[in-house]
Amino acid sequence: MTAQFRFPRFFVTTPGPCPYLPGKTERKVFTELAGPNANELNDALGRIGFRRSQGVAYRPSCVDCQACVSVRVVAKEFRPNASQRKLIKRHSDLVVNACKPWTTEEQFALLRRYLKARHPGGGMAEMDELDFADMVEQTPIRTQVVEYREPSEDGRPGRLVGACLTDQQADGLSMVYSFFETEDPARSGLGTFIILDHIRHAAETGLSFVYLGYWVEGSARMQYKTRFQPLERLSAGGWRRFEGPAETARVEPGPFAQKLPTII
Repeated sequence: MTAQFRFPRFFVTTPGPCPYLPGKTERKVFTELAGPNANELNDALGRIGFRRSQGVAYRPSCVDCQACVSVRVVAKEFRPNASQRKLIKRHSDLVVNACKPWTTEEQFALLRRYLKARHPGGGMAEMDELDFADMVEQTPIRTQVVEYREPSEDGRPGRLVGACLTDQQADGLSMVYSFFETEDPARSGLGTFIILDHIRHAAETGLSFVYLGYWVEGSARMQYKTRFQPLERLSAGGWRRFEGPAETARVEPGPFAQKLPTII
């Protein structure tokens, strides 16, 4: 007998400072991912612009701004450009392994170096080992940590230079969070390479998309996502091809969002 599906309850957070646009505030609508239908619920919500954080699926629901646009790469149609092909060749020696979502000291040390170099004042800068374990291990759905290691000649695992917390959805891979070496000149461009590798893997395994989260109009650090074409963005009319800022379309929060209880 199939378990009865229970429609999820949605909540809205109180407004807080936007991490992407100075002077703006952000608000999120979210719901819990739990129970035997967690994977199906996450798949359905992912197709309408939600992202996962631990056991919660969320989406921006800001009152006066809709700059956050969900984007995904069409994996089967993607063809790397010249600079991307150079990165693929540069890092072709890396050993890629999909691991169970359990944290290691080596992963945490790499994350700390990455945050110190790239996001020293960000919201994750003070993350400790328990916070990291919660981020990776508290998952009710199909999740993996994809590790990128240098080759080793003695049979032991090589140096860990990159990792990505990745969810597998019914139609694609969702890149939750990636981190990598930033100070090694021989490993420059690892962030781009990790995305390219996810696109390759999705295409080879018959998955249609790689979900990259949100492209944020006006945020310089989000512009790299438009370099992976063909790219689709979520609009009020569904998923549409997206080439850059000139084609930005916003999804207005649904009417249900205005009626939900506020969670502090």
